[in-house]
Amino acid sequence: MIWWKINLHNLLKCLENPIYLDYNATTPIDPKVIDVMMPWISENFGNPSSGHIYGVKAKLAIEKARKQVASLLSASSDEIFFTANGTESNNFAITGVLNASKKRDKHIIISAVEHPAVEEVCKWHEKNGVAVTTVGVDSFGIPNPEDVERNIRPETVLISIMHANNETGSIFPIREISDIAHRHNVLIHTDASQSAGKISTSVEELGVDLLTIAGHKLYAPKGVGALYVKKGVPISSIIFGANHENGLRPGTENVPYIVALGEACRLAKENFSENSNKLLNKTKSS
Repeated sequence: MIWWKINLHNLLKCLENPIYLDYNATTPIDPKVIDVMMPWISENFGNPSSGHIYGVKAKLAIEKARKQVASLLSASSDEIFFTANGTESNNFAITGVLNASKKRDKHIIISAVEHPAVEEVCKWHEKNGVAVTTVGVDSFGIPNPEDVERNIRPETVLISIMHANNETGSIFPIREISDIAHRHNVLIHTDASQSAGKISTSVEELGVDLLTIAGHKLYAPKGVGALYVKKGVPISSIIFGANHENGLRPGTENVPYIVALGEACRLAKENFSENSNKLLNKTKSS
């Protein structure tokens, strides 16, 4: 009975002051990010689509954030589109490309370990006539690029393979898969929600056509994400309304959260070498 009481006491203490380690699920908001976003919650309330000074200030803040996100990805700012989260970005990438494709028959390739934000949208398209091939993975949970290439067909429109797995931590050979895709004139999308800010997600190095990031995975708030779309990639809107985000993602922009994502990306790039070395050293010592 005494043993039981001691352990219950220890459990209650842990619940009061838990140690949080699941940063692949979500991260806290960086205090510097909070500082930058707060004025856009409490003071700068303008609609970025309005022509008056309040709206212009909000619009400029969004464009600054767009450049900050682009900088982290080694992209151009006009290739960045803000969304509500990584799930929307994945849906935007997959559905937008499929809808824009002029091929009569359409086929997409994914891996067996994709996040539901990729897997489920592909299942939906499969029910509506799109062929979906799921490529298996090895003992490390990584798909073989040769298996991807073997499954490419004349009607293949898109390959969507994550950059890093949220459960295993495995990093996928995206550059190799990108080269294969482009040899066959197929577009490639990668979900980099888990990798952005931790390892390089330069779109030049990865060679991808579309890339997803989620704010809450790199010290920005939940409820904001972005999609990189390479210039010239055909993509259509998946929701409809006014002409926001260059006409591709309608809806009044969430200025405070977009500003927060921009600052989080700026900090990630500024501290990238230091943080990367810390992670590598932790891995070597464990």
